[in-house]
Order: sequence, then C-alpha cells, then structure tokens
Amino acid sequence: MLKRHMAAAMAWSVASLFPAHAMAQSHQDTDPLDRDIVAVGAGLAVVPDYEGANHYSPVVAPAAIGSVEGHSFVLAGNQASLNLLRDRSGPVWEVQAGPVALINFNRATVGGTHDPRVRALGALGLAVELGGYVGVQKTGVLTSPYDRLTITVSYRHDVTGVHDAGLWQPGVTYFTPLSLHAAVAITASADIAEDRYARTYYSVSPAASSRSGLAAYDARGGLKNWTVGLIGVRTVRGNLLHGVQLVALGTFGRMTGSIGNSPIVAEAGSRGQWLGALGLAYSF
Repeated sequence: MLKRHMAAAMAWSVASLFPAHAMAQSHQDTDPLDRDIVAVGAGLAVVPDYEGANHYSPVVAPAAIGSVEGHSFVLAGNQASLNLLRDRSGPVWEVQAGPVALINFNRATVGGTHDPRVRALGALGLAVELGGYVGVQKTGVLTSPYDRLTITVSYRHDVTGVHDAGLWQPGVTYFTPLSLHAAVAITASADIAEDRYARTYYSVSPAASSRSGLAAYDARGGLKNWTVGLIGVRTVRGNLLHGVQLVALGTFGRMTGSIGNSPIVAEAGSRGQWLGALGLAYSF
C-alpha cells in the first residue's frame, strides 16, 4: 500500500504549483495574491508497490490545495500541511512554517505487494506521522517577477507506535510560469530516517529470513533516499487562475545507505525508483 504514500508525495509536489498560479497574472488592478484561490484534482500515477520495490502498479492520487485568507494549504491523498504565516505579495523573501500530517501506508498490508518474499514478512499496519515544516521562499528569481524558489525542511514522527521514529525531509522547488496557460517546476528532495524507522521497514530478523528466504539484515537510519522531479501544467480551458489544467509529473529517486542495501530493496526490489503521473485539476 505504499502506492498511496507515493501518490501523496506526488500530489504534494504538484500542489506546490498551484499557490503560485496567482503570481502568473501580471495585469490586474489588485494584487492576485490578495484573493483566495483553490484547486482540486486527481491523477493516475504509476508507482512502486512499496518504497524500494521493483514492481509498479497504477493508483489514483487526489489533491485539494490553495490559499485562503493568505494562508496556503495542501491536502494531498494521505498528507496535509498548512502554512500558518500569511503569504506576502510581490518579489520578496518570505518565511513559511506550519504543521504537517501524513498517514504512512508503507507495507501496511500485504495485498498490494507483488513479491512473495516481501509478502512473507507480513503487514506492519498504518503509521500516523505528525510534525511540522519551516521554509523560505523568494519570488522573482530568474525569469520574471513571478517565478519562485522555495526551500523547506520538515520533520514528522510516528504517533501510533508502528515505527515510533521520525523522518527529516529537506526539499527545494523552482517554479516558473511560462504564460497564463502553462507553468513548469523542478523539484529535489531527500528523506533522512531515524534508526527505528529503518529497523521497522527494512530489517529482516532471523525468523523472518527463514520465512521469506531473504537474508537476515539489521538496517540503520540515515539518508534513506533522494528524489528529483519535473512537473508541468497546461490549461485546457480557462487559465491557470480559473479553469481546467492538465498536470504531468515524472520523478526519479534512489534508495541509499543502509536502507538501500537492505535485501528488501537490493534483493527483492530496486534502489532506483520511478514515478509518473498524469492528471486534471480545476482551479477557482
């Protein structure tokens, strides 16, 4: 069921585009950032069965994102966040901070896992991860007064006792509108996992080794993976501020360190992780 987790990560990246739609309009009597904007959408993504798998399946990824009263929010599948600091208009630096919540479906059940060895390890259950994020954002960077560079770091900790650990996630996104009808973004991020997370999802005990045929392994925390991606948005009706948009996304990531060397990844799966998605969004 990591499919849902990966789909939400995809939707989270796509969501970073939509608050910036307001910046794409350069000829208005009032600053477009002073008005509310909301976008809802869904996409069909092809994602790994679990984080580190080499088998891919389709999954639908929903999203609802926007800015209300100057506070941007994201509700993307199993992940949500809210910027508690009000967005500022114009080509300025601004600080972002707020809560983050995620339901982690990684190996929560065995039904969506193709590899019989990983299925034999059993299900781990749903983990609810709560935390927060901080970041800085600069508007008006390279191409126009409306392109945007965002740098963030978040921390989430499991509150359900499934893995009872935390993850740090630094990330950077560069967004630029090409016109009132098209925009692109480049993203890069990494996940840094604590020891208990690594042991829960990527260790193989001697008993589990006997049951699954995978080698026994004691995973340790550290840099879990890095990911880079390209996102594009093109209107099919209306414009980026109000209308229907086609959204396309492609990412590539790599599992690293002790987690990447786990037999769950190196033997039963793959260190290289691809994700592709195509969807529709409606902004208003």
